[in-house]
Amino acid sequence: MSDTATDPAPLHRYEALAETIVTLVDNGTLRPGMRAPSLRRLAAQNRASMSTALQAYRLLEDRGVLEARPKSGFYVASGSKVSLRTPAVSKPPAKAAPVAVGSGVLELLEHAANPDLVPLGCAIPSADLLAASRLDRFLARAARAQGTDYNIYTEPRGDANLRTEIARRGLQWGQVLAPQDIAVTCGCTEALSLALRAVTRRGDTVAIESPTYFGILQVLEALGLKALELPTDATEGIELAALDKALKSKRISVCLFSSNFNNPLGFAVSAEKKQAILKLLTRHKVPLIEDDIYGDIYFGKERPQPFSAFMPEADILYCSSFSKTLAPGYRVGWVATRHHMQRVLEGKFATTLCGPALPQAALAEFLATGGYDNHLRRLRRVFPDHIDRMVRSIDRSFPRSTRVSRPAGGFVLWLELPEGFDSRRLFRRALEDGICFAPGDAFSASGRYGNCLRLSCGHDWTPRIEAAVESLGALVTEQLGEG
Repeated sequence: MSDTATDPAPLHRYEALAETIVTLVDNGTLRPGMRAPSLRRLAAQNRASMSTALQAYRLLEDRGVLEARPKSGFYVASGSKVSLRTPAVSKPPAKAAPVAVGSGVLELLEHAANPDLVPLGCAIPSADLLAASRLDRFLARAARAQGTDYNIYTEPRGDANLRTEIARRGLQWGQVLAPQDIAVTCGCTEALSLALRAVTRRGDTVAIESPTYFGILQVLEALGLKALELPTDATEGIELAALDKALKSKRISVCLFSSNFNNPLGFAVSAEKKQAILKLLTRHKVPLIEDDIYGDIYFGKERPQPFSAFMPEADILYCSSFSKTLAPGYRVGWVATRHHMQRVLEGKFATTLCGPALPQAALAEFLATGGYDNHLRRLRRVFPDHIDRMVRSIDRSFPRSTRVSRPAGGFVLWLELPEGFDSRRLFRRALEDGICFAPGDAFSASGRYGNCLRLSCGHDWTPRIEAAVESLGALVTEQLGEG
């Protein structure tokens, strides 16, 4: 099976030209104040039309990379090169510990759902970016045609057509699954919970990335499991040496890692590193639960393969959902496993029994028509632009001591401020100004990352969002000055 995806997401011609100029700015070839290549030259060198070249420069002007000067052309704007460093490798405690994040996370979620606040806190794309209206038409058609047939319990595994479509999608990136290897769940959170229930008992230790998504920590806490946080790099993922040492010296029941684009760091683990991780886990007979909820939102030419595509025979439980890409309100996810399906189904039966039949049927038909792939191509053009605009706004507005991630996929950013900074205090102060973000302590089982915060880029870039980022930068500067 080829290791390349069959559905690349090419940039529009003007976007590709824009990225060429951004690269020249960020690597220092074009410096602030320098004149950018003329439209005529840019068009000629890249065999593009003048209108395409102008569209590229207008996009860069909107981003703040270039500025237009009357009768003179386009120039590199001051501060156009992002100078902020990426976050340092995390240094969590070397000892496993029980998880207790409930109250802090609930405080965040309470405000993240408030539509009156600037939505930088919740990692859910705005409704305008999702394909909900098209999907709803499939739902309405299924209800009209066979509504009575869908007003029933499905089998615990879920709709057979949907499981078949999910298995077919996996083939595109080398993941060999049969429909019977898949169980449909109520979102990715239930998938992770069922996977953990299948391979752990209360009191067991789970190795995780650090920082990691707070929803994972909530599940660990609810199941009475301990978390062993591993040092994690913002661009390359967990440190292999730390994982090797932990597997040799500690009793780890399972590892729970992101396949692609961990929330909140957004890193992409290389294929070579994924294979090395699998070899370590196989040697120590430790199963892997992989969370691939962001895998379809990649910014490169190819979709990165999940762990399960490299070693199909390995003890892996694969979890994902459509919540970040298509329909968070439908709450449709899945867990795939060859070794633990019976335990997964027992857990499913004991909790939710089965998922709603009608949304599953609508999703299956939507996937079969190819509508999902067209929708993903749009997301993979929109989110990099949102992230670039926010990174550049952070670079302009936040103190020079700020570090910011450069995600390879997804739509969240991780900011690291100097030690001692209190992002929970900033969170409560920002709420007074109508701004919501996610404070960093929610992403650690050990109370780490109080000096960090996560920003969501899941909404269209607007003057309101830009103003909110600038206000946050001013509040951070003020708070650091008080220290």
